[in-house]
Amino acid sequence: MNFVKVFCAVVLAAASPAFAQEGNGPTEPVSHLAVENAEIPIAAFSTRSDFGTAMLSPKGTRFAFVHRSDGEAKVVLMDSDTLEPLHTIRTGEKYGFNWFRWAGEDRILMSIEATTSFFGMPIPISRLVVFDIPTQKATAIGFRKQGVEGDDVLYIDPYGRFIILSMSESLFEQPDVWRYPLDGSGEDGAVKVQKRDRLVDEWFADDQGTVRMGVGWTRGDSTIIHYRSAPGEDLRRVTKLKRDAEELDNWDILGIYAGSDTGYAMMKGADGRQVLREFDYATGEPGRLIHQQPGWDVDSVLFNDRKLVGIRYTDDERQTVWFDEEMAAHQKALEQALPGSRISIASRAGTERMLVMQYGASDPGALYVFTPAQRSLKMIAALRPEIDHTRMSEVRAIEYAARDGTPIRAYLTLPRGREAHDLPLVVLPHGGPYGIRDTLRYDDWPQLLASRGYAVLQPNFRGSGGYGEAFEELGDGQIGRRMQDDLDDAMDWAVAKGFVDPGRVCMVGASYGGYAALWGVIRNPERYRCAASFAGVTDFNAQIKYSGKYMERRYRKDFRRKVKGEGDAEIDLDDVSPASQIHRLTRPVLLVHGNEDTRVPFSQFKTMVEAAEKAGKTLETLELEDNHNLAKEESERAWLEALVAFLAQHNPPD
Repeated sequence: MNFVKVFCAVVLAAASPAFAQEGNGPTEPVSHLAVENAEIPIAAFSTRSDFGTAMLSPKGTRFAFVHRSDGEAKVVLMDSDTLEPLHTIRTGEKYGFNWFRWAGEDRILMSIEATTSFFGMPIPISRLVVFDIPTQKATAIGFRKQGVEGDDVLYIDPYGRFIILSMSESLFEQPDVWRYPLDGSGEDGAVKVQKRDRLVDEWFADDQGTVRMGVGWTRGDSTIIHYRSAPGEDLRRVTKLKRDAEELDNWDILGIYAGSDTGYAMMKGADGRQVLREFDYATGEPGRLIHQQPGWDVDSVLFNDRKLVGIRYTDDERQTVWFDEEMAAHQKALEQALPGSRISIASRAGTERMLVMQYGASDPGALYVFTPAQRSLKMIAALRPEIDHTRMSEVRAIEYAARDGTPIRAYLTLPRGREAHDLPLVVLPHGGPYGIRDTLRYDDWPQLLASRGYAVLQPNFRGSGGYGEAFEELGDGQIGRRMQDDLDDAMDWAVAKGFVDPGRVCMVGASYGGYAALWGVIRNPERYRCAASFAGVTDFNAQIKYSGKYMERRYRKDFRRKVKGEGDAEIDLDDVSPASQIHRLTRPVLLVHGNEDTRVPFSQFKTMVEAAEKAGKTLETLELEDNHNLAKEESERAWLEALVAFLAQHNPPD
């Protein structure tokens, strides 16, 4: 296991933090000793953090994190006091890994995934495994005959004795709900607590494990919601809503509590931004407003048992608003102890112990364990010890006006050690495109490109998430059109400010960003010298058809409408698809794709290659043995090496 052991500790004083060093290891990663002008290896930017999804046990005596290496995810257990490793749980190379959760203090519940074929279509199958720490024994959770979703856990007993599990017996049946033991006795000890209902596709339980709500979807794209106020009562229909009914957004269930019909829900406020309100599940009616963050969506809600203690939102960076005074004081003390950084409390065992993330826009950050009673903050590890944050480039938030006056937020990375004038530029749009956004947080790709001498601009074009419903809807039907204009306008802003040489601009991206890069050089070759695409969409009509196979009925039409537009505004997607418009290509293109991609299928790559051959166009191509998310470190390194070489040839930084 390649992780940095404890190398410093911070004692939190009441007024100002005092620092003390623990252990014999270095206080800084070895890379800090590198010569300042030495080129940072590409491999450093494709290295995975050893500490993914870290989580404390309920009492805080242990913590676990996901460690990925050699194509396999492992769950590593560590002692919270000594920070020594206790055990490594291997999931196996042939399985994907979804998540883990603590089941009491001595058990870990894990969801793993395999893929099967159904009439030629790949279908993911999820299954559960429980690992008992004292015996170090792993046991499968589930039934000999079950459907594809085997990890729909509604409730975990805090003592780790059982879970409440919703599961279908086959692909075409509604789920039953079971109380399933975690003691290794298997399905013989399982007890059915809620039989299936033909009108219910998904069940919800309260904080005591009682099934309280059932939601189903009809062939007519309606949603039916059933509810009971207490155990023993019959489920009754609360409401039936059409797919496009605004009231459906109110049923964003954050928690159902025993003895109460009132919970919390995230819903749209008067300005179209997401707010937190109380919600009456028995009537379907919103209650009082709990929190509205001026100018921003509420992203998530923080609880301590049943108590609401805070919310999170994202402006340029992730922010936390604590309603709990004790947690607010802890946050302030942590910010004082680690000045100049963003601080996020990633996991808590009540208020007795916490896992703390420290990071910045040009700093991958570090993970700490915080014990408030001892006023002790111990560093577990640098998340990316190969990255020397003191050699990373400055990232700043900027705002520009699109040609129609729409304000667009973007992030500009300027190469370290170079004058910010007449620089070569890489425009790097995000994927999605809808509801996704970039933020002011460390990002490998911009930092790699900046280390090679490029300015990098990441625009949150119209359709991006986080800026309210109205801004996202500005992107409806605008793929390849006004969404693309926003990217061009970002370039114009950088040129007008003097940062960028207009004759040295390329566009690079992945997924939707890969599409935007391809379309950019086809649509506006006078602007862009080259384009590089990883896993980009090349034929939007084929992508809509493919994606629709995996979407629930209520989302399929909405996705099509967002992409194509509707009525008089509906667009012909062939007009903005790179494969259909390949005859217009006059600039160099690097096309890279994973042949195991199930999000944007490898057929999109093959379609583009075949279209280029027919049109007599030349593409630089790279096929990777990987999926849409570049799960393998060596795959991302191969992509980045190809990208840097491609840019050096077609848009040299000097």
